[in-house]
Amino acid sequence: MTYPVNMNITPDVQAFFDDATNTISYIVKDPTSDACAIIDSVMDIDYAAGRITFDHADELIRQIEMRGLKLEWIIETHVHADHLSAAPYIQQKLGGKIGVGHKITVVQEVFGKVFNEGTEFQRDGSQFDALFEDGDTYMIGNMQGFAMYTPGHTPACMVHVMGNAAFTGDTLFMPDGGSARCDFPGGSAEELYDSIMKVLALPDDMRLFMCHDYGPNGRDIQWETTVADEKANNIHVGGDKTREDFIKFRTERDAQLAMPKLIIPSLQVNMRAGEVPTDKDGNPMLKVPVNGL
Repeated sequence: MTYPVNMNITPDVQAFFDDATNTISYIVKDPTSDACAIIDSVMDIDYAAGRITFDHADELIRQIEMRGLKLEWIIETHVHADHLSAAPYIQQKLGGKIGVGHKITVVQEVFGKVFNEGTEFQRDGSQFDALFEDGDTYMIGNMQGFAMYTPGHTPACMVHVMGNAAFTGDTLFMPDGGSARCDFPGGSAEELYDSIMKVLALPDDMRLFMCHDYGPNGRDIQWETTVADEKANNIHVGGDKTREDFIKFRTERDAQLAMPKLIIPSLQVNMRAGEVPTDKDGNPMLKVPVNGL
């Protein structure tokens, strides 16, 4: 696959860190127009209280309105297991198309069974406006973006590249953070390594923007690095580490990890493009599968 990389375009990237989930959301603006995209939005949830709010999404909306921008895309890099997407809420306020990787159908099939969803739950990705395949392109104003298929963390992960900026989802973390887990259903350490190598084959000065950061060893939160920095310094894949080294480490490490705190609500909501499921009377309702994950 040859990807249409254009390092001559430098999009304006504005980052928003969510303390509750360690997620970074982005507003990405075409440098030659008022068009923009949102990457990986967050909907707030007090899980213990069963209460959903929209403070984080409202800040994205406020920034777009204040800057006089036109929202054209709301992109999910994958079906997140640690935060809920605010995509439909933002779309209702500002418009734009919601896009995700085409393998969302695999995720919907797997977790449709886990959550005992009925036949009314469509497993064809139709909840989204666009399903991206490897190499697909799209426009944000005059700026072309494209999607790279990067499975491993989940079977539906995509990295989105716009000019000299790539949004990695959970395919990569900052160099001192390494990489994401691969032990969810459909995950694969082998596939993740290959996907990371695909990303690191982009130009050395490509800017990489992370979806999460946890401030390893107490450092300040960070979210931007470069391909060259990752190739040299990533603690899981950088330097002289081999594919075999990575697979062994990732598999052993994943066996020690607890489930993300918000995995149960996140999967139910995010596989529906951010819509909260409802009961037979139309009331918002989440399920808790027992011994199902």
